[in-house]
Amino acid sequence: MASIQKRDNGRWRARYRDSAGREHARHFGRKVDAQPWLDKVTAAVVTDTYVDPRAGGITFGAFFAEWAARQVWTEGSRLSAQQAASSVTFARVPMRDLRPSHLQGWVKAMSLPAPSRRQGLAPSTVRTRFNWVHIALRGAVADRVIPTDPSAGLRLPRVRKQAAAMTIPTPAEVGRATAAAAGHFQAFVEVCAFAGLRLGEAAGLQVADVDFLRRTVTVARQVQGQTNSTLTVVAPKYGSERVIPVSDELLLSLGRHLERFGAWGADRWVFGDGVHLFQRNSAGNQWRNARAAADLPEPLTLHDLRHFYASGLISTGCDVVTVQRALGHSSPSITLNVYAHLWPKAEDRTRAASAELWREVHADHLRTEEAQ
Repeated sequence: MASIQKRDNGRWRARYRDSAGREHARHFGRKVDAQPWLDKVTAAVVTDTYVDPRAGGITFGAFFAEWAARQVWTEGSRLSAQQAASSVTFARVPMRDLRPSHLQGWVKAMSLPAPSRRQGLAPSTVRTRFNWVHIALRGAVADRVIPTDPSAGLRLPRVRKQAAAMTIPTPAEVGRATAAAAGHFQAFVEVCAFAGLRLGEAAGLQVADVDFLRRTVTVARQVQGQTNSTLTVVAPKYGSERVIPVSDELLLSLGRHLERFGAWGADRWVFGDGVHLFQRNSAGNQWRNARAAADLPEPLTLHDLRHFYASGLISTGCDVVTVQRALGHSSPSITLNVYAHLWPKAEDRTRAASAELWREVHADHLRTEEAQ
């Protein structure tokens, strides 16, 4: 039920009942102003797109905390979302008052130097933090806390193309890094470079995951956490559980590693110092030492060894699905988004086919001349 009535003070009172039967009212100086407002809200009630104005009174910070508590996340996702929420500049703004300008101001602030950092955050980091907030605001729309998402269509800093941003070490650089790695870390580097495991996946390997008979390595878990105090062992990223065919050479290296250092703990972990598993800080420190000893460029990271592995698969003719499964991507589209620039283009394949025809024709011609 909706109506507009003139009050004794001359103002117009527009009122309506929402889908739950609660009455709402608003006063206007002119009837001509009251009618469009009433039409809009009653249409929203009829079309089931209505949002109670009182629902948006909760601040963004409070809503995000409640929303995040309902999500089923890995520890890494939880920490990433928490980091994004703690960086916003509108935590105390009521949800109903959020505007695109709030979001745009926050994005710009992340992109500029600050007292705690000499330069702005990388565009990829800005996008990651923005995505967490964007997902939360979409959740707020779905829960009828706000009618629309103020972050929709926001312009973000441009991220460098994968082809330009990706660093792929050369075989010689990988060889120097492997040779320079400390004894117990050498096989860790090789698992990243020749099986494409992420840091946490390599740290989570147990002896039972290495099948020397079938020549495979199974990724069944990952280690998360920056330090020993925050270390947790969890399931791999969604879609990343996989069995990877590996070379005899890598298996021999793992066998020598286990023979020399042994497995440790009740779960028979392959890598660690005998007391703690490798985590992001300790593995990163080991890698930096190896990189310095091998005189490698500083931008090279452990994750770049995964790119090295992917580039090797692609250069030997592996198709997208094969590479996707080996790397543990949840879909082929992710693999293409990251590595499309490494696959031969149509003109490359045409040129190679033409060259092969040339070689075949001239080889037959030479054989004919020699026979004569």
